[in-house]
Amino acid sequence: MSDQPTLDVLTGMYAAEARYLAAGGPGNASFDILAPYFADDVVLHQADALPYGGIWRGHAGLERFFTAMSAVWEVFDFLDQQFLATGSTAVVHTRIQARARATGRELRFPILQTLRLEDARIAEIRPFYWDTHTIADVTRLHPSESDERSSASGK
Repeated sequence: MSDQPTLDVLTGMYAAEARYLAAGGPGNASFDILAPYFADDVVLHQADALPYGGIWRGHAGLERFFTAMSAVWEVFDFLDQQFLATGSTAVVHTRIQARARATGRELRFPILQTLRLEDARIAEIRPFYWDTHTIADVTRLHPSESDERSSASGK
C-alpha cells in the first residue's frame, strides 16, 4: 500500500469520528459511520491508567470503547492533527481539547497514535498519552469535589 491510500483512510476515519462524536456518539449516532474504516478484528490498545484503559477488540469492542470514553468526556475536540504514513503504518499526532463529564474540568493534551492498516482498513491502534496521570486526575471526582457537588445540589 502506498502512503496516500493510508492517509486517505486515516483522514476519512477521523472526519467520520468527529461527525460521530458531534452527533452525540454512542446512543445517539450509529457506529456504522465508522465501521468501514476498521478491520473486523481491529484491536485498540488504551493505556491502563486511563478511565477507559484496556484492550478493545473488533467492531463491538470499539463501540464499547466509545461508550466508555463518552461517559468520561463531555467534550472531546480535535484541535489539529498531523499525519505521517509509510506504507501500511501511520503515526498521527493530535492535540485534544476536552471537558470531563464528572468534574467539568477542561484539559488540552496531545495524543500520538500508531496505526497499522491491512487491506485499506485500520487493524491496530496504539495511542500514547503524554500524561495519563493528569488525564485520570481531571476526569475523576475527588472526595472534596463530590461533597461540594452534593452540597450544591441539596443532597
